[in-house]
Amino acid sequence: MTDLTLTSPEFDDGERIPDQYGHDAANVNPPLEIDGVPDEAVSLALIVDDPDAVEPAGTVWDHWIVWNILPETTTIPEDWDPDDAMEGTNDFGEPGYGGPSPPDREHKYRFTLYALDTTLDLESDTDAADLESAIDGHVIARTLLEGTYPAD
Repeated sequence: MTDLTLTSPEFDDGERIPDQYGHDAANVNPPLEIDGVPDEAVSLALIVDDPDAVEPAGTVWDHWIVWNILPETTTIPEDWDPDDAMEGTNDFGEPGYGGPSPPDREHKYRFTLYALDTTLDLESDTDAADLESAIDGHVIARTLLEGTYPAD
């Protein structure tokens, strides 16, 4: 049995996310690699957020909310347009990915991947709080990839 892992060929855990993935740059998601999905997983979910946004924004800022990712998925390509998954609304008020855009200093970004024992019936205006409520009691594995992004 392997542990669920999430990595990126573009940055190591805890290291700097390249500029092109920022909201004011190309604003496309970095490529991600998934390994060790438990056999009993029915779907995967991903939340990308910025916990350092609490001070300037008053809340953890949600950058990307995705669910019903097929459990056999091993690669999420750069600038992914998921056909077999659902994307929610980020805190920019947009569907899909919204890249890092720290207003005050370097921030840490969390890419949290969940293996779930179910699929989810959620609307496209789902935010991270709604997704977290929906997956409660259904998480069979979880992993975290972190990166940093500097302020402009």
